Amino acid sequence: MAIPINTSKVHDENKTVTKAIRPGDYLPFGQLLILGLQHAFTMFGATVLVPIITGLSVSVALFTAGLGTLWFHLVTNRKVPIFLGSSFAFIAPVTLVVQEKGIPAAQGGIIVAGLLYCLMAALMYFLGPKFMESLLPPIVTGPIIMVIGLNLAPTAIQSASENWLIAIAVLLVVAYVNLYVKGFLRMLPVISGIIVGYILCLFANIVDFTPIREAAWFAVPDFSWPVFDMAAIGLIAPVAIASMVEHVGDVISVGATVEQDFVKDPGLSRTLVGDGIATSLAGLLGGPANTTYSENTGVLALTRVWKPEVMRVAAGVAICLSFVQKLGAAIRTIPAPVIGGISIVLFGMIASVGVRTVVENKIDFTQPRNLFISSVILVVGIGGAVINFGGGLQIGGMGLAAILGIILNKVLPKES
Repeated sequence: MAIPINTSKVHDENKTVTKAIRPGDYLPFGQLLILGLQHAFTMFGATVLVPIITGLSVSVALFTAGLGTLWFHLVTNRKVPIFLGSSFAFIAPVTLVVQEKGIPAAQGGIIVAGLLYCLMAALMYFLGPKFMESLLPPIVTGPIIMVIGLNLAPTAIQSASENWLIAIAVLLVVAYVNLYVKGFLRMLPVISGIIVGYILCLFANIVDFTPIREAAWFAVPDFSWPVFDMAAIGLIAPVAIASMVEHVGDVISVGATVEQDFVKDPGLSRTLVGDGIATSLAGLLGGPANTTYSENTGVLALTRVWKPEVMRVAAGVAICLSFVQKLGAAIRTIPAPVIGGISIVLFGMIASVGVRTVVENKIDFTQPRNLFISSVILVVGIGGAVINFGGGLQIGGMGLAAILGIILNKVLPKES
């Protein structure tokens, strides 16, 4: 029997918490569709930005993001509320390969990068979740999740700074809807912020309708076939090392947000295969490498709608947008200050989940060991440190921070 939707608050002696919408909770189709649209709108900007920068096809990127998300949910037994979108980690090498060797050569490198995920998944399968728990205790995962959110902060501020009045208005709308509005509308703070912000931008005359006028109503995405060039593969594929670390961080972050341990069930071996094959499929068709989206975590934390079905609806929306190009163009007209105002909340939510992780696990920061590990992760991750190994292989940012955190946790003696 379906469980009716309930957005009431759960009370105890110390706190008031809005009840989450979990897997198994019933949502009418109309509400599910609106929530899926909200998720798609949130992921749209970053998903299309990567192909715009690298020279790949925007419509193919939307199609492969939707297809990859559906594949990911199939592999993970439809348990993990994650949306896959274009990976920023691959921008530099893909752009270089596209400029020098063309899009098909970049596709070959992206395919091989996805297959590296599968090799790591096999390793995770044989080593088991206990091994991963020993590598990634809360003193490592908490700061890593903080880094994920704080690394995105400059993007939010850059967008918001184009018009702070509109960005702050959007921010206030999101806060008001999330904190004070009752019923189903309470779960739509992002869409509410976008609508109000868009109207304000219309009055301010800062909406450019050119993309809508120039876009076709319907068009098949311009798919292309890959070419396997060893030099291109050497530049692109090694980036999978850093993106896999980011994947693990995002899966842990989503698990902490929705109060489930996805490292154990369905397991990192399944999530890595889901992400990896999705990336290879994207490369096969001409799209950018896929990745688990940190913005996804922010929406989950803000709305407390944790049903994986919502992400599958968002995936369907992305696929539709890849064919109905005027709709995709309309979303691209959402001005930067609107996106910035929303992003301030979403990215801050991710960092706050990291703080919650260390608080709930009662990490003792009076111990120098814990202070040292967290300090290195935060500074290296947020500071943008990069180690270049030559031959196009480099590790930096969150990936490097996570590796250093794992090493320090293993080598530093635990205090009694």
